[in-house]
Amino acid sequence: MKQKTAFDILKAGHNVFLTGAAGSGKTYLLNEYIDYLKENRIKVAITASTGIAATHIGGRTIHSWSGMGIKDDLSPSDIGQMLKKPIIRDRLAKTDVLIIDEISMIHAHQLDLINKILRLARGSWEPFGGMQVIFSGDFFQLPPIGRNNDSEVKFAFDSPSWQELNIKTCYLTEQYRQEDDDIVQILSDIRNQTVCDETRNALQELIDDPFSDDNTETTKLFTHNIDVDMINNRELNKLTTEAFAYQMATDGHEMVIEALQKGCLAPEKLILKEGALVMFVRNNFEEGYVNGTVGRIIDFSEDKFPIVELSDGEEIVVFPEKWSIEEEGETIAELTQLPLRLAWAITVHKSQGMTLDSAEMDLSRAFEYGMGYVALSRVKTLGNMKLLGINDIALQVHPDIYKKDKEFQKMSKRVEKKTKSPKKSKIVKRDVTPPQSKKIQSIKKVQKKYKNAYTPWSSSDDRKLLKYHKEGKSTKELVIIFKRQKGAIKSRLKKLIIVK
Repeated sequence: MKQKTAFDILKAGHNVFLTGAAGSGKTYLLNEYIDYLKENRIKVAITASTGIAATHIGGRTIHSWSGMGIKDDLSPSDIGQMLKKPIIRDRLAKTDVLIIDEISMIHAHQLDLINKILRLARGSWEPFGGMQVIFSGDFFQLPPIGRNNDSEVKFAFDSPSWQELNIKTCYLTEQYRQEDDDIVQILSDIRNQTVCDETRNALQELIDDPFSDDNTETTKLFTHNIDVDMINNRELNKLTTEAFAYQMATDGHEMVIEALQKGCLAPEKLILKEGALVMFVRNNFEEGYVNGTVGRIIDFSEDKFPIVELSDGEEIVVFPEKWSIEEEGETIAELTQLPLRLAWAITVHKSQGMTLDSAEMDLSRAFEYGMGYVALSRVKTLGNMKLLGINDIALQVHPDIYKKDKEFQKMSKRVEKKTKSPKKSKIVKRDVTPPQSKKIQSIKKVQKKYKNAYTPWSSSDDRKLLKYHKEGKSTKELVIIFKRQKGAIKSRLKKLIIVK
């Protein structure tokens, strides 16, 4: 299915499972839909199964959002106690659309618990309390972690709650990451369980001698944290240039900040030196980098911000970015840090969702289904990949998933066949919140005069605001430049700790 067809289905208000191979544009389409919802003032909960996945789409974990935390089960009495907290009760009751990204890592019992919480919170026996639900992910990638040493993995689609939703499956088939037929064929062989001698021979050609001290230009992927930490610390210590430390700034609710920090790939304390190999850990198309872009620090600006040179020779001065969680249009937690981490090495788990220009990986100790598939699908071409080793499990996918994926493809084709692009797509908004018409009319009235009023500030806006303020532009001039109210300009300056 093409992205446009899937987008129309999303906008029509259906419950959707958005899936497809790695690099098929799932996250891009999710972000497009999130923007659409926000433009139409539809209240959306942006969540994911892990903190890292959540930061990729500007959200929070489903465990934190739903209130279930690390619990395997909650009784109606437990949920009742939880819902006595207004912040949780209002959050669950007023959401129109729930998005859960990287659904492959959600266990069946967790999905049933989320369903139970939402039904009680919203006073409705409809699945998930009647809101639109969007699941996104690829079950060929990393699976859920079993509980209580239970060897049987139950995926989200095994839960009764999944069946109740009458989900429309949208299986994206276009490829936006891989650029050559060889790597596409290898990944296809793994997905289709058709790994043969030809596949193994192609991978064997990538096997190289263990990396030498000189071989530090390419990011290395490992299956275990201990290897990653050792390599990054060793390579940084080799550099004799001056070290600069960048401490993450935080603002907001303490518990939410902690959850946001766990999922943020930018470290709490980042130490950088000229010559360090670094990786960008979020997307900023305007500035010229995406999550996974690798470069080398060649200098520092007058303000002590790193200047990173990319493989194509482009130089980028890297400014701090913000990671935040919003509720009801208000920011409840925010982190500010350079969107970088050391990139001599990274774990396979942390690489999920990234696109790497090149990678050297050791899959000789892969220990779970999907790990090899995730690692191999990070790069665009086979020519930009080196293998230090690979074991049999790295080439395997969960046997149940192979069979289920064929079903998902058939379901998607049926949905596509029945779907006719509507002349005017619109969200089917659930009748669960009080009317907001007066508020919207007031906002629209203000926006006639100040076009950008009540819209979120981007990191690019913040940098421009900082630049113009340093140049001495008046508040009146800034109002004209940013098309925002005077109070909004002053408030943002205070938040950036420019005005005291």
